[in-house]
Formats: sequence, C-alpha cells, structure tokens
Amino acid sequence: MAKVIIYPTNSLILSDMVERFGHEPLAMMEKIREKIATVGVDSPPLNITPEGPKHGLKYAAVEVPAGVRGRMSIIGPLIDIAEAAIIVGDASISFGCMGCARTNELTKFLIREKDIPVLEIQYPHTEEEGKAFVYNIAEFLKALPTGGDDE
Repeated sequence: MAKVIIYPTNSLILSDMVERFGHEPLAMMEKIREKIATVGVDSPPLNITPEGPKHGLKYAAVEVPAGVRGRMSIIGPLIDIAEAAIIVGDASISFGCMGCARTNELTKFLIREKDIPVLEIQYPHTEEEGKAFVYNIAEFLKALPTGGDDE
C-alpha cells in the first residue's frame, strides 16, 4: 500500500479513489479530525496551538502570512511521508477548494520537488474527459506498489 498525497488535499473524490485501489490517501480531512478530536485544545473552532505555525516554518519562511505557515504545518508532514501523488489542475471549487493561492502553489511545488511518482491531470469538463480522468487515475494507482507480506 502506497501513501498517496492528493491535491486538492481535501478532495473526498480523490481520497475515496485512492482508498478503493488499496492505497492510503494522505488528505487534510484526517489531520483536521485529529486536531478537532485532540483533548486539551482550548480554542474551538480554531483548534490551533502556538506550536502549529512554528512547525510550518519548516515549509514556509517567517515572512509569509501565518495562515500559510499554519496550513503548511498540516500539509507539509503529509508531503514528507508521501510515496506518490495525484495533482488535479483547474479543479472545480466543489471538487476540493483549498482556499489559499500561496499555500496551493507551495504545496504543488513541494510535491513536484519530491522524488516520487506524480500524476498531474486536469479536471474534466465533459463526460468523455471524466471517463479518461477516472481511467488515468485508476491506471496510475494500479501501477503503484501495494507492498504487503504476500508479494
């Protein structure tokens, strides 16, 4: 099973596809759930600690807005452990809006710089493009090593 980071990192569709093909989706939803469920976080609905933006400094300079550092404190560690990636370009807002242009660019840059298999694909706008979209993602995921003791 490969750990596959998805972009947009909050796309339920991509997360589901990765999981259906036997891989672990690295998505923001799981990390946000951990933050919400953590006992001792005193500031719901923000659910941040002073350490979050500090962790983001590993991925973004101190001069960038704190929001970018905060987002990168969540997304950066996912990129670090990723073994493969799927980047969907020109995605509809309903496919998984990331909300921050600078974080988006930094996320895609860091993924591309990592030495892992990356599928970059454009969001489909027609039924035929949609079929090709799903097919290409499926083929990419099938080609990734599944690991396990039985291989």
